[in-house]
Amino acid sequence: MAKTRTRFFCTECGNDTLRWQGQCPACGEWNTLVEEALPRAERGRGRGARRGGGSRPAPVRLREVEGIDQQRWSSGLAEFDFVLGGGIVPGSVVLVGGEPGIGKSTLLLQVAARLEAAGLPTLYVSGEESALQVRLRANRLGDGAGEVRILAETELEAILARAAELSPRCLLVDSIQTVYTPDLEGAPGNVGQVRECAARLQRFAKETGTTVFLVGHVTKGGGIAGPRTLEHIADTVLYFEGAGSLDHRILRATKNRFGSVDEIGVFRMAPEGLIPVSNPSELFLSDRARGGSGSAVVAAMEGSRPLLVEVQALATRAPYGAPQRVSTGFDHKRLALLLAVLEKRAGIGFGQLDVFLNVVGGMRIVETAGDAAVAAALASSVLDRAVPPEAVVIGELGLGGELRPVGQVERRLAEAARMGFTSAYVAARGRPSGAPEGLRIMEKADVRELLDHLFP
Repeated sequence: MAKTRTRFFCTECGNDTLRWQGQCPACGEWNTLVEEALPRAERGRGRGARRGGGSRPAPVRLREVEGIDQQRWSSGLAEFDFVLGGGIVPGSVVLVGGEPGIGKSTLLLQVAARLEAAGLPTLYVSGEESALQVRLRANRLGDGAGEVRILAETELEAILARAAELSPRCLLVDSIQTVYTPDLEGAPGNVGQVRECAARLQRFAKETGTTVFLVGHVTKGGGIAGPRTLEHIADTVLYFEGAGSLDHRILRATKNRFGSVDEIGVFRMAPEGLIPVSNPSELFLSDRARGGSGSAVVAAMEGSRPLLVEVQALATRAPYGAPQRVSTGFDHKRLALLLAVLEKRAGIGFGQLDVFLNVVGGMRIVETAGDAAVAAALASSVLDRAVPPEAVVIGELGLGGELRPVGQVERRLAEAARMGFTSAYVAARGRPSGAPEGLRIMEKADVRELLDHLFP
């Protein structure tokens, strides 16, 4: 049997060659050449041979493109639809990544069950578990998961043949790192195999209108394993987050061609599967202890959704020579900046104190709107005086100690009022156009004025 011809491409610059080399001749990087199969039309030709034969689409003007807007499909899970931008887009490719055991397979099996119940046929391809193992999970989930068609297969050609035969509206592959094609040498999961299999599944989705869900493994650093091309191929990239000790999980969109990025959906893990949480702010504040020092609440934005999150700080005298700076859910470099601002502009010294900062509930605050709340929590811990429990603190801190306005403040304040908060501290220059009923707005110019009012 003749061996299938392959070529090698560089993961750094994209240069391709017909033989493997330790160093890419184009960019000079080492060990970046990975193998891929030549397209069938190119096999048997020289590298410079012209591709001929077959019809090729002619370029047209965008206004001449014909077609109709396809209605999105509802997955039956409101939080999942919200993160996708309003539902599942037919013909799209969705990549779902996350830590082992976080709930990726459970979520997609629930989605498949609800689509089947809605009359949209699905095909669940399991490359990591046997059909019996998936059935045991389906029995636990209920929701008609037993009606989902299961295919325990890892060879790409067999998967595509079955999908073409059954014509599902939704194809779920768990996981892309277990799928392989005999056209390439190497074990499943290597860069070449993942790239080629994902590219063929993408072509299948676009040509047939089938939505393809791909489960992706993650590396030790938290990124999706495989080439970066995998995330470029997908229309939507979702990350599942959550600590093993917590009951809730956060689904975050980092790329979405059909909706907003950085949207999050919150789920609660239960024996019967993942349950959408309709009021995440209530979840994150449910165990909040009122009246204690070192705590403040910020109204953060996750995509288009405002969330109230508690920030906890603990400052205590360092027992050893070098004080510690530990933060969870908040950038440690930003924490060091805020400590310097508090010491210089507010007169609160942290030179001999260990500082620990935690964003409750496994959330991460990446926007600067949480600066003022972090500063209030730190000052509260040092002074051992509580921030008013019905107050929310919103604002960015500059190096001069000034309190700067942040975006979408009206939506943040509306969420605070809905959750029963009665006062909000904002930047003097960022006064909202209107205050929600029952919420008192207090404008502060800098961090010293803010702390003087919080701790008179």
